[in-house]
Amino acid sequence: MNLIPYSFNRFLLLGALLLGALSFPAQAQMQMDHSSMVSTKPGNTCQGAGLECANAATPFFTQDGKLLLAWTANGVVAVAQSSDLGKTFSPAVKIAEHGKSLDAGADARPQIVADKQGNVFLAYAFFKDANWNAQINTARSTDGAKTFTKPESLVNDSSSQRFPSVLIKSDGDIFIAWIDKRLVSAAKQGGQNRLGGSIAYSFSQDGGKNFQAERFANESSCECCRIGGSLDPKGNPVLAYRAIFPGGIRDQASQVISASGAGPIRKVADDNWKTDACPHHGPSIAVSNDGTFHVAWYTQGSKRSGVFYANSSNQGASYTKPSRVGSESANVSRPYLLALGQQVWLVWKEFDGVQSSVYLKESSDDGRTWAAPKILSSTAGYSDHPLLLAQGNQVFLSWLTRNDGYQLINIGQKQ
Repeated sequence: MNLIPYSFNRFLLLGALLLGALSFPAQAQMQMDHSSMVSTKPGNTCQGAGLECANAATPFFTQDGKLLLAWTANGVVAVAQSSDLGKTFSPAVKIAEHGKSLDAGADARPQIVADKQGNVFLAYAFFKDANWNAQINTARSTDGAKTFTKPESLVNDSSSQRFPSVLIKSDGDIFIAWIDKRLVSAAKQGGQNRLGGSIAYSFSQDGGKNFQAERFANESSCECCRIGGSLDPKGNPVLAYRAIFPGGIRDQASQVISASGAGPIRKVADDNWKTDACPHHGPSIAVSNDGTFHVAWYTQGSKRSGVFYANSSNQGASYTKPSRVGSESANVSRPYLLALGQQVWLVWKEFDGVQSSVYLKESSDDGRTWAAPKILSSTAGYSDHPLLLAQGNQVFLSWLTRNDGYQLINIGQKQ
């Protein structure tokens, strides 16, 4: 994967969005099995805003076992639910339609969570001007995702907020983190050139109706990479993200967020990636029951290049030596982690020039040793990032593909 300057990435993003024609049917036909999914021939643009034309889909299991799926397609944000593990879905509920201004880049995706009472919270971002300044909108449902409130802005700020990352705690409190540009905007107004963005966050104790005053976890971060998030055994959010360190080094950091504030910023690995460009390739983090931090990330640093994994048993104070994910000669991308008990699952994508495959490797001893990798699924054409989620003791791969439809694959269970 070659690093592309941020300005060119934005040009490509706009071009991709302009190609999509906006069409959302009055009654989305989502009651289908995978074999009847609409597919497109190479070179053709998928029309419509249904799941078959989505570019990103985010899953969440409710307390009663229903699968919620939020996706973006041709400028539309939509949600549907499934009671049979993704084989069929209810009619889609359109949350918002932003056309070409919807933030649908490589690391941008809608966020969806639900509490034990079935209240649903959703967040996404869209560009509010021609200068790529974005706004995060949130919407809520109190009837199990059948209807949603009108989307409204997360914060009252005129700069830019992107890449929301949402976690829900066992008590129903919602945590949200995002990349915030208000410090960059203030510096520009003062005649200074400040690169990157900041990691901001907030909590809600009423299902997302109201959020506490936002705080900064790190005032200097990459401006265009997703934020990885997980909860530690105490219920504290733990973040992983690409921070900007002195000298313009953009390496991975982890950080614990508690009710009293953000903890120390701790570097995951010394990759020494010095760049002012933007990779649109954020990390993943999972925290085990014993509190071990498991992190996987992409880098093009001078000390290592590719996708790597490391873990920490002391809240990020130190990490194990990074180990390569996938073959060094392969085109490896988009790692994602899940931890249950002492078990850890790690998936990633590899592209061989013809098709993309999702690989899996597992650890049963909190990341000390790993089983040999295996292929879970393959597809030609466009595919979203592979994601992992759990329902009870069962672990699933969630993978959106254009040619083969949405896939929810049971890949194992907690022992």
